[in-house]
This record gives sequence, C-alpha cells and structure tokens, in this order.
Amino acid sequence: MRLRVRSLVLLSGLRIRRCHEQWCRSQTWLGFRDAVALAEAGGYGSDWTPSLGLSICLECSPKKGGEKKDILFPYIEDHVKEYLQTHWEEEECQQDVSLLRKQAEEDAHLDGAVPIPAASGDGEDDRERMIQAVVDNVCWQMSLDRKTTALKQLQGHMWRAAFKAGLMKAEFFEDVVPAVRKWREAGMKVYVYSSGSVEAQKLLFGHSTEGDVLELFDGHFDTKIGHKVESESYRKIASSIGCSTSNILFLTDVTVEASAAEAADVHVAVVVRPGNAGLTDDEKTYYRLITSFGELCLPASP
Repeated sequence: MRLRVRSLVLLSGLRIRRCHEQWCRSQTWLGFRDAVALAEAGGYGSDWTPSLGLSICLECSPKKGGEKKDILFPYIEDHVKEYLQTHWEEEECQQDVSLLRKQAEEDAHLDGAVPIPAASGDGEDDRERMIQAVVDNVCWQMSLDRKTTALKQLQGHMWRAAFKAGLMKAEFFEDVVPAVRKWREAGMKVYVYSSGSVEAQKLLFGHSTEGDVLELFDGHFDTKIGHKVESESYRKIASSIGCSTSNILFLTDVTVEASAAEAADVHVAVVVRPGNAGLTDDEKTYYRLITSFGELCLPASP
C-alpha cells in the first residue's frame, strides 16, 4: 500500500518490554523525503506502547534475544519511599510533592483517592506522615494506570537517578534505530510524543544499549501539550513545529489515539507489536497496519 506524506511522520508507541525482532509483511511508503517522525516515548510499562519496543535491563547490558522484564513501574513502587526519604529536603522533590498534592485535591471526588496533607509542623513524625501519604497516592495512581503530569514528573526524576547510576538501560526493537537513521539520512526529522515526561523520554534515548541516540530526534512532546487521545494535541504539535497536520503520518498502537489524530486531519498507521492490545476486525480493516518500522519505505532516489 502507498501512503503519501508531505512533511511529518508521527511515530507513537513506546513501551518498556521484551525486545522482539519484527519482519515486514507489507510496505507502507513515505512518499516524500522531507518527512518528520514523532515517536512516542511515553509512559513506561502499560503506557509505553510497544511500537519502538524498549526493554529495560537492571544492572546489566541485555543481550539480543535474552529475557528481559518490565521493571520501570515496579521500580517506582519498590523505591518511591526510599527516594522520598533521601531527597525530601531538595527543592525538586518538594516541587514534585506539591504537584502531586494539587493533583490529589483535583482527584478528591474519585473513589479511593488518596489525599496528601500539607505540613503541620510536627517535625519528623509530620515528615514521615507526608511521605507515606505520597507513597500511597503514587501507588494508587499507578494501580489505575493513570498518566497525570504530577505522577510522570516524579517517576521521571526517579528513573533519571537510576539511569545515571547505571542501574538501567533501554533496548529497542531491532528495526527501530536503523529505520530512524535512514529517515534522518534522507532529510526527515524525528520527534517524540509521549504520555511520559520529556525528561523521561530523554533518559531512555540517552541511556540505551545502542548508546546515546538522542541525536536521532529533533524534539520531544509530552502531556503538557495535551493528551494523546485529544485531537487538539496534534494540532498544537503541528503548530509548534511549523507543519500542517495534513502533512503528518502518526504511528501508534492505540486506536483511540489514532482516531484522535485522524480527527485533526493527521495520517495514521497502526503498529502491531507483541504485547499490544488486540484489534477488532473492523480496526484491522479500517487502519493501515505495520509490524516493523522497516515497512515504512523511502521512495526510490530520482
């Protein structure tokens, strides 16, 4: 099949998971050489969709084909209390807590919502009480697979510490980096859009088993510009990079996102990877499907 795109390719879909090589089953063409790619490097685990196919290795450099497991979200749950106790007095940590407290106030009407009290001046006991409230709130949000900016900001800061300490490395599906390099060599630009924070995205691309691949990407977007299920988000992204939405190809594994992008006059292809949510028969018929970035083929040289 042929898909002509004049200016922008949005690649949405990045999840921390096992790495599996995918092979082409069909060909989707990038009809012009000045395409730009926007890849989602968003949430880790269930909200980092597997189009780019990242694995995370804890305290090792994973070998191709080896078993890896999703560890980023469990890492947060297992270490959030320790992290807060260690960094509590730091300005950045207090900013994270303030943002989470504000989110908790907005969530007060939700069943099971966990409030985060303000400081009462009771010294160490007050500090431990607030830390436990933050821990409980974070775990509650994560149990619901929420993608709030406040949660993502704290997670990003925790992952930054782990990546910089060499505790974690990211690994892509084998087709991803070679494909993106080809697009860049052809003059295309590549951006990242994710439910995960921009800082978290840069951690992944900057600490991978392929080395630091940040140079492959021209920019990053997160939920501060809008959620991926909102059409207006795609209009804002197009405006911010000086591109018409009709010149965008958006790659995602989430059909709700695909629908939102289409409503903004964005071209869409759905990426099918191991671990994705299944597609309905209607979705399989309606959307262009690819199983590898290698299926996005450049036009032949004139």
